[in-house]
Amino acid sequence: MTGTTCPRGDGPQAATVTVRPYGNPLPLGFFSFGIGMALLAGSGLGLITGDQVRAAGIVLAVFVFPLEFLAAVMAFLTRDTKAAAALGLFATSWAALGTLHIVAPAQQTSVTLGIYLSAFALMLLPLAAAAFMGKTLLGVVLTVSTVRSAVAAAYQLGAPHAFELADAAAALLLVGLALHAGSAFLMEDLRRRSVLPILRRGDARHSFEEDPADRHSRPPQEPGIRGQLQQRRPGGSRTVRV
Repeated sequence: MTGTTCPRGDGPQAATVTVRPYGNPLPLGFFSFGIGMALLAGSGLGLITGDQVRAAGIVLAVFVFPLEFLAAVMAFLTRDTKAAAALGLFATSWAALGTLHIVAPAQQTSVTLGIYLSAFALMLLPLAAAAFMGKTLLGVVLTVSTVRSAVAAAYQLGAPHAFELADAAAALLLVGLALHAGSAFLMEDLRRRSVLPILRRGDARHSFEEDPADRHSRPPQEPGIRGQLQQRRPGGSRTVRV
């Protein structure tokens, strides 16, 4: 969003505000995330072995990574900080895992990967906690993702094979959650109302449940929209509400 002012002599200034609309990046982010998790689940269950590991790595790096990275960029542009941070972390994780599968398809476990997954799970914790303050569904996805990363890290660091199966089970659960979340945000964007449960809380819930007349009587609070623009000029300032 950009704002400019046009002076008119000694009279009041005229403000020109240009709004650049962006689509909701969450459906793309969740759907690509679900596809990546399906590949990880197949690997953990032993369905993807041998040369197929390299093929899975190529799909993760060439298909899943760019789509989720695009969703992360769009989330930052719409000022959805929590979603942008989560999508950004997952996007580059797909690139890293895909590259490892391509370079070393026969490698079963790795201490380096175990440490990486441990740190990744740790960094997801504050994102999950913050997500529960607004969108409970997003918080659930991030919580399950944290558990999956921690279990996968334990297996990479020497835990029994049962941990790999638990990792695959969590990945399958995330496939289902991603399908539901992507569909929920997609239908909401199309219908302009919640169709599938997203379980909003706080201000996020209020913005959808308030009276329509009241909603249009004040500046919207959606990500990417600022309630006011402060414009300064010599001798004072003027606030323009958008």
